[in-house]
Amino acid sequence: MLTEFDLKTEQNNNCVIINTFGYINNEGGQKIVDEFSEYHQNGLNYFVLNLEGTKIVNSIGISFLIEMIEKLNDSNGKLVFINLDPTIEKTFTIMGLFQFAEKASSVEEAINSFN
Repeated sequence: MLTEFDLKTEQNNNCVIINTFGYINNEGGQKIVDEFSEYHQNGLNYFVLNLEGTKIVNSIGISFLIEMIEKLNDSNGKLVFINLDPTIEKTFTIMGLFQFAEKASSVEEAINSFN
């Protein structure tokens, strides 16, 4: 497992794809929100969070994701998770995150859900 958190962001038209690498805890969650905020403040409302490189998200990390979801819901935006580890997917389901955000099986499926 990676000890340091990193991310790579790309923009596809009006959609931002954030690819995560490592443990989403307070440090990783803050980096995701900082990256999200930079794009969201510039009017972008459609985000894909690719968690393929992440196997663990703790409760503090989830609180940062909820912050993103709340901001997007306030601006009629949308967050779609992709490549969820089964344990993370189960945790997100139990916590009810999929009532306010979505999941998809690929970047293409996520982008198509914005239309």
